[in-house]
Amino acid sequence: MANTYHQIYIQTVFAVKYRKAVIEKEWQSTLFAVIGNLINETSCKTIIVNGVEDHIHCFIGSKPAISVSDLMKTIKAKSSKYINDHSLTPERFEWQDGYGVFSYSQSQIDKVYKYIQNQAEHHKKQTFRDEYLDFLKKFKVAYDEQYIFKDLI
Repeated sequence: MANTYHQIYIQTVFAVKYRKAVIEKEWQSTLFAVIGNLINETSCKTIIVNGVEDHIHCFIGSKPAISVSDLMKTIKAKSSKYINDHSLTPERFEWQDGYGVFSYSQSQIDKVYKYIQNQAEHHKKQTFRDEYLDFLKKFKVAYDEQYIFKDLI
């Protein structure tokens, strides 16, 4: 729509079903590229996609006409289809229900980008569960403990 201006930056975080560590290094970058393309196909802008064996972070320049729930539905459905169509995992691949989404200002772009870029190094020091709880607390998001991702076994 003419005269509609926006600047919406969001980070989404989502995990493999049952937090299985199945996203292998050999095909991670391909998966991240596929997810980036899926984001771009929605008319949003991929800033960075990165993650580790059990979860993904996406930093996105969003558009007001695209709901976060529709965006995530597309990303998760089509990326899991890609993984299954290419037999990248021994068993049927699925993402866990739900996701986290957090908003940022223009001044935080570089910091968030670097944080997502350094996921492998970051997770040598902190578990995904602790990271996720930190996000929820930092952004003052109320949550129910029974729905929080469990640590890897």
